[in-house]
Amino acid sequence: MTSLPEWASGLGLQPHPEGGWYAETYRSQVAVGDRVSATAIVFLLTPGQESAWHRVRSDELWIHQKGGPLELDLGGSGDHPAYADRTLLGSDPSAGHRFQSLVPGGHWQAARPAGDEPVLVACMVTPGFDFADFELATGS
Repeated sequence: MTSLPEWASGLGLQPHPEGGWYAETYRSQVAVGDRVSATAIVFLLTPGQESAWHRVRSDELWIHQKGGPLELDLGGSGDHPAYADRTLLGSDPSAGHRFQSLVPGGHWQAARPAGDEPVLVACMVTPGFDFADFELATGS
């Protein structure tokens, strides 16, 4: 799928460097030192798109919002990603889906739709996200 689903047209999405589409929906007005305390985005992947291996300095909570299930891979906290665990985010706990999953700060992560439907998730980052703390894996 190369186009966004019709239901995403009002979300104000833009391309994300890791792949997929995003829009920031929240930036706390509370600062802790030089950082805002939390940020949130909506993030959309369509079938065939991937969120490439990347990591951020802060904890990131992924929350399923709409669409099919999403495979969220964790790759440890070493210098390079090394597949360690997979969580299936989705709306059907009887199928093994989880509604949310935490990626600890500094851990590699990658994601992709687990089926043929687009997937919309929310991602909350605390302390707040800053692209200066974002690292794509070499070769991504």
